[in-house]
Amino acid sequence: MSLAEVWRSSGRLVTTSSPQLNGGGNKSALWKWRSFSGQPKRTVMWTWVCGFMLFTLGVISLFTGHVVSHLEWYSQQLSKRSLLDMSRREPIDVWKSKYSKFFYGCSERGRNFPPAVQEHRSNGYLLIAASGGLNQQRTGITDAVVVARILNATLVVPELDHHSYWKDDSDFNDIFDVNWFIASLTKDVTIVKRVPDRVMRSMEKPPYTMRVPRKSTPEYYLDQVLPILSRRHVLQLTKFDYRLANDLDEDMQKLRCRVNYHALRFTKRIQSVGMKVVKRMRKMANRFIAVHLRFEPDMLAFSGCDFGGGEKERAELAEIRKRWDTLPDLDPLEERKRGKCPLTPHEVGLMLRALGFANDTYIYVASGEIYGGEKTLSPLRELFPNFYTKEMLANDELKPLLPFSSRLAAIDYIVSDESDVFITNNNGNMAKILAGRRRYMGHKRTIRPNAKKLSALFMDREKMEWHTFAKKVKSCQRGFMGDPDEFKPGRGEFHEYPQACICQRPFSYDKTSKEDEEEDNIPEEVHNNNITRHGYLSSADNERDEVFPD
Repeated sequence: MSLAEVWRSSGRLVTTSSPQLNGGGNKSALWKWRSFSGQPKRTVMWTWVCGFMLFTLGVISLFTGHVVSHLEWYSQQLSKRSLLDMSRREPIDVWKSKYSKFFYGCSERGRNFPPAVQEHRSNGYLLIAASGGLNQQRTGITDAVVVARILNATLVVPELDHHSYWKDDSDFNDIFDVNWFIASLTKDVTIVKRVPDRVMRSMEKPPYTMRVPRKSTPEYYLDQVLPILSRRHVLQLTKFDYRLANDLDEDMQKLRCRVNYHALRFTKRIQSVGMKVVKRMRKMANRFIAVHLRFEPDMLAFSGCDFGGGEKERAELAEIRKRWDTLPDLDPLEERKRGKCPLTPHEVGLMLRALGFANDTYIYVASGEIYGGEKTLSPLRELFPNFYTKEMLANDELKPLLPFSSRLAAIDYIVSDESDVFITNNNGNMAKILAGRRRYMGHKRTIRPNAKKLSALFMDREKMEWHTFAKKVKSCQRGFMGDPDEFKPGRGEFHEYPQACICQRPFSYDKTSKEDEEEDNIPEEVHNNNITRHGYLSSADNERDEVFPD
């Protein structure tokens, strides 16, 4: 039986000595970056043209007496364009982007950013009731700090949602280091743990409660919220998730980054368990990938998709779907064609093998309850036998956390963030926030399935041989691998694309080639001693999505 017949009929790939499947053989030839001499002549010509244009601008400025003040900016743009043009022409390295080293997170306060208003001079106390799972609440906490800054208000440590679908009664200080949160933002916003008793006693009425529209602009807060805060002194904003506009000025965007990537760090207990799991993965393998499957019953029911389980599956998911009154009836086939359906674990595994991840790759699966249990996971295990979860690696340490879904999700978040490659399976909150964080931390490889194209490819996979399928998968995934050239200013959620907080180092092709050659010669044991540590810049988040309605 041919390989194509095996992977079509059995629903899995067999281990093979083919270098296309296992990454063996002439692996370096598959993924070797082009040398400078191998670049197309058009790229070299473009470099000469850019240089001539810059020289001409300089000469004009000398003769006219005008200073070309934006010359440096033009140079940076031309350099960036040259860098990204090259990255699009080169083969995909599944483990890292060659050009990620030229980008880094930058969220420092600007020189003209005024200090935080003191508590006694503020316009009042702002109470925030976050909403949703922990990832969703994280966006609310981040935006709450920015809103407090806009209103010149004193922020009270936000309340977490105890009544959502996940029924987790954890408080802020059960998950995050509250003292660090307050201290690290001292220069940005004044934060207190509770409204002072003297203020509460002086109030004639309970705190005013309101819900603002989603994506509200700073002007809305100043026009509609500030007058109420000034009059009542204590104001609570409820169901606070995605209640602030995506586009803000640069200072406010950088404040978002300082909150999200620095001020919100886990408690020592959660951090300790998370890093134990990471160390146990690193002890087994030099590098590993983390997959956020997001194949829980609630997600599948909400999607309205069909996953091949027949009438039993449709009945079970339809019953779960009744929890949401506002969901429309959807055509499962049309939703799949639109790329709105999560890939099955089997499909995720096939995608990864097609991209070039070998059969012996170590894989960490970040997930809650998988619909279908072991039967659903078995095809992925066969594709990647080195398959691990937090329960397999830290069962004893996890026992105190088992009643709390948000704290368990925090463990998955830490391990996923520390992984060499992170693979998402949807466009929910954990996927967005982790993608944004990994971009901020140096564009660590983050793969998001191009679900629309892949879904069509999976439906037709029985009509093609494996090598054809693999080639098409690689083509589909260009632009979905977490490379710097996927960065599109003004598009997407800021939490996923924090462009205001990403800076670029000067680009040198010769330096890149030399550093890559040196890195190729570093022994494996040295790599093990240079693992990027998650440290206390970690962020906790549940794997629940923004898709859940108000």
